[in-house]
Amino acid sequence: MPSLPSGLLGDLDPTSDRAVFRQIADQLREAIDRGRFREGDKLPSEAELVDHYGVSRMTVRNSFSILQGEGLVHAEHGKGVFVRPRPPVRRLASDRFARRHREQGKSAFIVEDTVGSHPQVDSLEVKEEKASQDISTRLGSVRRVLARRRRYLLDGRPVEFATSYLPLDIARGTQIAEPNPGPGGIYARLEELGHRLDHFEEEVRARMPSPSEVKTLRLAAGVPVIHLVRTAFDSEGRAVEVCDTVMAADAYVLAYQLPAT
Repeated sequence: MPSLPSGLLGDLDPTSDRAVFRQIADQLREAIDRGRFREGDKLPSEAELVDHYGVSRMTVRNSFSILQGEGLVHAEHGKGVFVRPRPPVRRLASDRFARRHREQGKSAFIVEDTVGSHPQVDSLEVKEEKASQDISTRLGSVRRVLARRRRYLLDGRPVEFATSYLPLDIARGTQIAEPNPGPGGIYARLEELGHRLDHFEEEVRARMPSPSEVKTLRLAAGVPVIHLVRTAFDSEGRAVEVCDTVMAADAYVLAYQLPAT
C-alpha cells in the first residue's frame, strides 16, 4: 500500500497521556484547518491510517467518530469519510429586512448571500391555531394566531425551517393567510395593511437538535442548530409577527454590522 504524502500527517507521541485515537483526530482536524484537506476532499482511508500510525482499525474509527461528532466530516457508505462543506449561507442580519428588498418583491431568504446556490421553499403549512404561552406573551396576550410553517432548501438541501405567528385580527382573510403571500412576502403585506415595520428584535442561541429537527433538516451526527426567535414591531410599537426559526449550524454564518456610536 502506498504511504501517505510526506508532511500530510504527523507521528504519534508515545509519551503523551492523550489517547492515541484522540491524537489521530487532532492531526486530522489540524490538517483540515490548514487546508491540507479541503471541502469535499476524501480523508485517508482506514487502511492508510492503520498503516501510517501502526494502530488498529477500531482506533482509526474512533478518531473518525470524534470528527463526525464535531460536524467536520461525514461518512458515505462504501466510499469513505469526507470533509463537510463550510457554511454556504451568509445571513446578513443588518440588511436582510431592509424595506428596499420588500419593495423589490424579495423575501428575506432570497436576499441571503447563498454563494450561487438555488434557494427554494417547501413543506408549507398555513393554519389558525391556539397560541403557546410564549408566543402569546410576545404578541401581546393574543389567544389565537395564524401560523405559517415552511422549510427552506439550498440546492435541494434543507438548511432551516421556520414558523411565523401573526395575530388573527391582522392576518385573517388577507393574502398573508394564502400559501403564496405575494412579492416581498408577509412583511410587504403587513405594510400594505398599514403596519409599517419599525424594528425587529432577535434572540439567538445554539443547541443540539431534537430528533424531529434532525429528521426535518437531515442533519449529520454532531451538527448543532441555531435557534432564532424574531419579533417584528410596527411603527405604533405593536408586535405584529413572531418568527421561530431553526437553522442547521453548518449551513450558516451570521453576519452583522454594528454601529460604533
